Amino acid sequence: MLLDHIHQPEDLKRLTVEQLEQVAAETRHFLVEKLSVTGGHLAPNLGVVELTIAMHYLFDSPKDKFIFDVGHQSYVHKILTGRKDKFDTLRKYKGLCGFVKRSESEHDVWEAGHSSTSLSAAMGMAVARDLKGETNRIIAMIGDGALTGGMALEAINHIGHEKRKLMVILNDNEMSIAPNVGALSHYLARIRSDRHYVKAKEEFEHLIKKIPAIGGTLAKTAERVKDSFKYLVVPGVWFEELGFTYLGPVDGHNLPLLLETMKQADKVNGPVLVHVITTKGKGYSPAESDSHKWHGISPYKIESGQVLKTVGPPMYTEVFGSTLIELAKQDERIVAITPAMPGGSGLLGFAKAFPSRVFDVGIAEQHAATFSAGLAEEGLKPVFAVYSTFLQRAYDQVVHDICRANLNVVFAIDRAGFVGPDGETHQGVYDIAYLRSIPNMVLMMPKDENEMRHMMKTAFEYNEGPIAYRYPRENGLGVPIDETLQPIPIGTWEVLRPGSDAAILAVGPMIPLALEAAEVMSKEGVQVRVVNARFIKPMDEAMLLQLAKEDIPILTLEEGAELGGFGSGVLEHYSQQNVYGLRIKIIGVPDYFVEHGSVKEQRKEVGFTAERLVSELQALVPRRRQRA
Repeated sequence: MLLDHIHQPEDLKRLTVEQLEQVAAETRHFLVEKLSVTGGHLAPNLGVVELTIAMHYLFDSPKDKFIFDVGHQSYVHKILTGRKDKFDTLRKYKGLCGFVKRSESEHDVWEAGHSSTSLSAAMGMAVARDLKGETNRIIAMIGDGALTGGMALEAINHIGHEKRKLMVILNDNEMSIAPNVGALSHYLARIRSDRHYVKAKEEFEHLIKKIPAIGGTLAKTAERVKDSFKYLVVPGVWFEELGFTYLGPVDGHNLPLLLETMKQADKVNGPVLVHVITTKGKGYSPAESDSHKWHGISPYKIESGQVLKTVGPPMYTEVFGSTLIELAKQDERIVAITPAMPGGSGLLGFAKAFPSRVFDVGIAEQHAATFSAGLAEEGLKPVFAVYSTFLQRAYDQVVHDICRANLNVVFAIDRAGFVGPDGETHQGVYDIAYLRSIPNMVLMMPKDENEMRHMMKTAFEYNEGPIAYRYPRENGLGVPIDETLQPIPIGTWEVLRPGSDAAILAVGPMIPLALEAAEVMSKEGVQVRVVNARFIKPMDEAMLLQLAKEDIPILTLEEGAELGGFGSGVLEHYSQQNVYGLRIKIIGVPDYFVEHGSVKEQRKEVGFTAERLVSELQALVPRRRQRA
């Protein structure tokens, strides 16, 4: 196999184009085989095989900077840059990251798990290159979906204005390409990028303008005719108007054509956009037929494409989706908003049941938040279904447009807590800290899937402002489900286990761990009260006051950032009430980014174990309360 001899990009450069096509086929086979065991982003990577090979064949990474938007489509890049032998560890604890990661390789120059950042980063690198007097290339690959992100559009505007040498590869995997359009566009691209043509055009316009009396008028007329022709036959005229030279569309799976087009692009002394049409899942029929399902996939059987899933209770996301349909049948004001994640957020069933009441706004979290505010302003009940990590991108809109105006927007915050293989760029551990500090916000988290359903009912009956419920990326506990939904009184907690020697105030998925530690302590003669602190804001002030009166040592436990989180809120409450002298221990996610692995491994790394809790409780509880 040729792929076995590719250890660094330099190895590619010794091959013929025909051999490159063999490498592409072998790379697809390698990806399908390896990801059947580890899982990962299969369809996006199958779609960029030829494109990534062409980039490494023509250009010189890491001197030339390759910037992958999001980075989940960088598997081929990793294979070609010396990490092929590590693919058995992909997305595993201490193994190969599923995204670009600078600490892994000198070829990884920009890392991101959120979309639409590549063009801004590329512009920064291009300016730095020019200021340092260097000549390396800056090449950014961005998907068509990521262009809906406002940040990408802001960067395009700046790049077009500055006109520095920079190549943008638009990886378009949504539209098809007809042979005649492709041939015409390829022909126009070759002409328009040829330096002799550009020089002749400029000289012609200069000569026209020098004609006495009528030169200016003729030049304007010629410009209008030229623009009209461009709008008629050139698909990338929008990019041209913004200052880019546009090349394409070009078939992203035709290596000779790709190589020729990218060589032409490299000749352009300014910003150039290469429009490449690719097929997600290319070369593996299950992924080609359902690229959405195979965007990020669990382990599967190669022959059938059957996904290997463990049998168990439904995931919280599924419970959210089914309950939302149930509530929407009762209240026609309910509408759902998602920023390009209808499947991941559990809204496909809702979209089928209420097609006119669901809005996928694309990768545009800021717009989604303010759009929700507009809906709420007019009396609807908008549900903004969003991953915790993506809600970060709309922080200003949550503060300024929703909470400040005290609008009745419901936030359904998925992937709250650790997210496993997606790792540090996607961990949902910061939303407690950044939401609880905003006035008017109500924030809840359920102990199980049944309580989550009641929280959803609570949110829809609440009319006094923004309200959020957060839930983890995991299966429910398999508890019985109540048919009738009842609202939970705002700001009330629930005692799950009595005890007078210490108290654990636990949030969401940390409750089973708290109960386990309490059981261990009971065998030592220490009775630990376990509280379901289901309202993170507002807190149950009556229960906090009672704990203070009893002078019970308190341990707070949350799968969220320790700094500014739920435990900090407990300390703040006692400070505001001038309550001093209590023994309180906060346990949360430490002040560093937790990398990829299983959720179990991530929890163990940060000390979310029964052994750690027992040790902390033993230190908290006075000896007189412990059995000798």
